[in-house]
Amino acid sequence: MSETFAVTEAVELAVVERSGFVESRHAGSAVVLSPDGEIVASYGNIDAPVLPRSSMKPLQSLACATAGLELTGEALALSTASHSGTDRHVAVVRSMLQSVGLTEDDLECPVAYPSDTDTYAHMLRDALPQARVRMNCSGKHAAMLMTCVANEWPTAGYLDPQHPLQVHTRELIERLTGEKMTITAVDGCGAPVYGMSLHGLARALHRIGTASERSPFAMYRSAGALVRAVRENPWAISGPGRDDAIVIETLGVFSKVGAEGVQIMVAPNGTTVALKMIDGNPRANAIVAATLLARAGAFTDAQIAELEAALNLDVLGAGHPVGRIRVTAV
Repeated sequence: MSETFAVTEAVELAVVERSGFVESRHAGSAVVLSPDGEIVASYGNIDAPVLPRSSMKPLQSLACATAGLELTGEALALSTASHSGTDRHVAVVRSMLQSVGLTEDDLECPVAYPSDTDTYAHMLRDALPQARVRMNCSGKHAAMLMTCVANEWPTAGYLDPQHPLQVHTRELIERLTGEKMTITAVDGCGAPVYGMSLHGLARALHRIGTASERSPFAMYRSAGALVRAVRENPWAISGPGRDDAIVIETLGVFSKVGAEGVQIMVAPNGTTVALKMIDGNPRANAIVAATLLARAGAFTDAQIAELEAALNLDVLGAGHPVGRIRVTAV
């Protein structure tokens, strides 16, 4: 029997209203940790296993750093990104690969068109083909390849769960989540993704999000550098107008969305949230996560109102607002 998300223990987290009618409901689970890492709120079953998808990228990036990879600035941010494939993103990823004598042909992620609409239109107009470097996970893959070169590990087959890089990554994930990884799946980019509880995911990201670059421990210094790189380069982790970039720019959080409705967010004071929408739709993720952080005291109502305006949560009819995506978690 296959592992599944605990459907029966999900709760409503948000609704979509159109002309006063609730058109859709988003249910799921969420956990909020205090700056000290203690549970202050939970919704649904936070101990059921979920696949964190790209919300696991900060853990994968940190694994590369603890294996000896040295990155800074926008390249470090790209190592944990789900980027939109703009020329700016691609230039950084290509530079990362070139620094160790590799090319985008060494990437084992699939080819893709960019999700950035302007870049996509430009590529179609110029009849440019899909490319691995345009795939949203190419920054993570470039960092993995760089780590392999630094350790003289094989670059071919670097996504195999038994490859030294992936073994090291799994061990670090188990250390930070406090859980054994008994569920292994293949992510959309081809990398291993592990089943873990929302509580375990939140615990791991809280440890990363509250780390100091002045820590006596190298792992936490690397984690602190990663968080700073993302906060200083929000465009890199996603792209123009995308939710992660918007919430980082507006609230100064460390934020990372994952496919199928997963989201993690760490406030500047260390308050942390991890959530999973059971229907896999992420449209309410950012505002739900930020609102739960606010309820725990990390942000004011005015800050959340500013974020709501930036996220543009309106439901449109004939191009005009007729409704709203609204948080209902209580």
